Amino acid sequence: MDGCFGKSKARRHCIPELLSHNLSAIHLYPRSFVHCLYPHSFVHGSSFISPDINIFLPANLGRGICMMSTSWRDKQDHHLINFIGAFLAANSYRLNFLPISPDFIFNNGGLSVAFIFETNWDCGNGAAVFSRVNALKRQYKNLYVIVAVPTVEQIESFNQSYFKYGMELGCPTFVPVNDSEMGFEMMLKIAHARGVCKQQDISSTMRNEREQAVQSMDAYIRVVTSIPGIDDHDANMLAQAIGSIEAIAKASKTSILENTDLSTDKAETIVRFFRDPQFYLSPKIN
Repeated sequence: MDGCFGKSKARRHCIPELLSHNLSAIHLYPRSFVHCLYPHSFVHGSSFISPDINIFLPANLGRGICMMSTSWRDKQDHHLINFIGAFLAANSYRLNFLPISPDFIFNNGGLSVAFIFETNWDCGNGAAVFSRVNALKRQYKNLYVIVAVPTVEQIESFNQSYFKYGMELGCPTFVPVNDSEMGFEMMLKIAHARGVCKQQDISSTMRNEREQAVQSMDAYIRVVTSIPGIDDHDANMLAQAIGSIEAIAKASKTSILENTDLSTDKAETIVRFFRDPQFYLSPKIN
């Protein structure tokens, strides 16, 4: 298996170098991230192959922001810039040109992801590229390096330079691709996947917090309704108006009457329950 599925144009959506030229030694993605990026892909060794990477991203992607470096833009062929503009527009992304340090910064799902994009690996410029990588990885937590290596010579040069300049595996993540168009597509998919993961983490955290809040409220109501004559409505009223059980224990009869719709008898019962040992230690029959 050479890692490719389909023919002709579809060929650029796979990365045969990962297998045939041993780029799998370089850390690309954790497996969990691969499955987030491509749910229908499968893992082969330490690299991955996706049989279904479409040109256009999922219909619900979009509404993100792409910031492109003006200095990077000025060095590129206008056909690539046109392709990027059309690809972003098709996926509902807004494109801004700014004097930023990375080549691209994507904001998707509340997460910013920075990219260095080498559209055609220069075998004689490795030192400058890796020096820049080292500088930017200290400034940007989420940094990826996309490198187009279309020839065997460029792949070998990139491999040698990667280890020559002492890169730490996965810090940052390097993504070698066949060509610049594939590189940009991969870039956008990575930014989208990171945004989705971020949103899922936020949703999960909020769901857990809601569950904890419900559990805490249930426990609160059980404690407060253990006071003779106090029902669920009274407990909810005390929670909103007075606050915690500790606050209820410290509240005066006057404070309870002024801030809730409880009767005088119930207010007196609450005060006695927390302050009169003869009351709260005696047996109660509800």
